[in-house]
Order: sequence, then structure tokens, then C-alpha cells
Amino acid sequence: MAPPGRVGRKSTTREPIIQEPVSSQSVSRPAPRPAPEPEATRRDADVTESARANRGWWDRNADEYQIEHGTFLGDDRFVWCPEGLDEVEAELLGPAEELKDRDVLEIGAGAAQCARWLAAQGARPVALDLSHRQLQHALRIGVTFPLVCADAAALPFADASFDLACSAYGALPFVADPVLVLREVRRVLRPGGRFVFSVTHPVRWAFPDEPGPEGLSVASSYFDRTPYVEQDEDGRAVYVEHHRTLGDRVRDIVSADFRLVDLVEPEWPAWNSSEWGGWSPLRGGLIPGTAIFVCERD
Repeated sequence: MAPPGRVGRKSTTREPIIQEPVSSQSVSRPAPRPAPEPEATRRDADVTESARANRGWWDRNADEYQIEHGTFLGDDRFVWCPEGLDEVEAELLGPAEELKDRDVLEIGAGAAQCARWLAAQGARPVALDLSHRQLQHALRIGVTFPLVCADAAALPFADASFDLACSAYGALPFVADPVLVLREVRRVLRPGGRFVFSVTHPVRWAFPDEPGPEGLSVASSYFDRTPYVEQDEDGRAVYVEHHRTLGDRVRDIVSADFRLVDLVEPEWPAWNSSEWGGWSPLRGGLIPGTAIFVCERD
């Protein structure tokens, strides 16, 4: 199937993106030939290949992503999903007034919109992303907190560094071994710490990634965990997305020694008329599009 969201594509500002410097010595050159479209397939992709492919994909597509989805996300909102569930109302990390002076790690931060909202509540966020280009967008908007370019499966922080961690469609859909990430998050959380993450709802894997009626018929097995891969003409992966069933996600959480506190499946709200990849009012009114897991470290 098409990537269950290419979940990544979450942005929408129409302002100019970071401008690359133009050398005064530059001369006219013929326009480069467009690269061949990658081939979409289903095949295995291990931890290393997935990380390499997705780092490259996000670096190449960060500008488009922020152009396409930036307005929806805002500069300093905490939006969990294309349904538009906002942390202001959801309070999945806890009441806003209790976030003050809390150390919070955002994983797969992109342009750090969520971390910026957390900072406005008085928290001390750190925004982490695999993509350097995404973090350049965070700098473009402006930050008062640390930005870290690193792999979520090898967090560069000491044990028990954070009170809370969060990830809105970051990292987890794209890693071959989510338990590695979950264990790393647990390691850097203090006892009693909470980790909340959102991903494409697993049931969507069985449906075509289309916002219209064609996206309402089952097209593949929900139980087929073979990754979705886009590869270049030499067979190198340039984008990878991994499927886990709902049961897999729960078992991954338990394997990482977290306690699952809640599983939130946001309904599509009447006010949201936007389409985002395969997310739309039509599909959102019939089948879930997002799963949000609320986990705690005992």
C-alpha cells in the first residue's frame, strides 16, 4: 500500500523556506534531469537500512512537508494527529499547569512545534529529530531550547534525564525495531515518567492510502507485517515504513517495561475539513486513522 500517511507530511506554511546561499561565482547550468520515481514495493528492511533511508527522505522532503502542513500544525501548537487532536484539550501529558519546570523530550520533533508549545507552558523541552533539515526549520521558526539531531534508537542522554517524553508521528512508524526505541525512552525517563506517542492506526495498513471512497475497501492483509519500501533504480531503499498490529504495539510497550495507561483513538471532528494524505473527513468518520499510546514507567 502507499505509505500509511507518509505520515511525515505534516506542514503548511507558504513563506519561503530556508534559502541556500548563492555563490557570486555561479554560472548558468543546464537544468538537471529529474531523478526517476522510486519504485514502491513490500520487502524486508532492517534497522540500519530503515534509518539511512528515512534520514535521507526527511532531509530531502522537509521543505515540502513544512510547506504543505505548516499552517495546520502552527508554529507553537501541540497537535497529535491529522484529526487535529490538540494537547490543550487532550492533556495526555497532564494538565498544562503541571508542565511547568518539567524536563520533556520530544522525539521526531520536525520543526519543534510541540516543543515550542511545551516551552510556552514553562516546561524545559529538548527537541530531537533524525533529520538535520527538519531541525533547520525549527531554527527558522525560532527556538529557546536545545535541538538534537540523533537516532531515537540511541538517545544521547543520561539515564533518568526527563520527566516526560512525547512523539507525534515521530520515529515509531519508521523504525524496524520499535522496542529499541521504547527501551531507550524508558532509560532516559525518571521513575513515574510518562511517554505518549501517536502513530497511524494499525487498521489503516489494510486499506489503500487514499482519502476518497477508494480508500474504504480492504486491499491487503492487516496481518502482513512486511515493510512498505520505496527504492531507487539500484534497489536501495529511499523510504521505509513499518507496520505493527495493535497487539504488536501493546506487546512492544510491555516488552520495554512500560505500563500502558490508555489507548486513544481520536474521532474525526466536525470542524476539520482538511485532507492530509490518506486522512480525510470521509475516512475519518468511518475508520480510525490514529492510535495514541499513553505509557508510564513505574
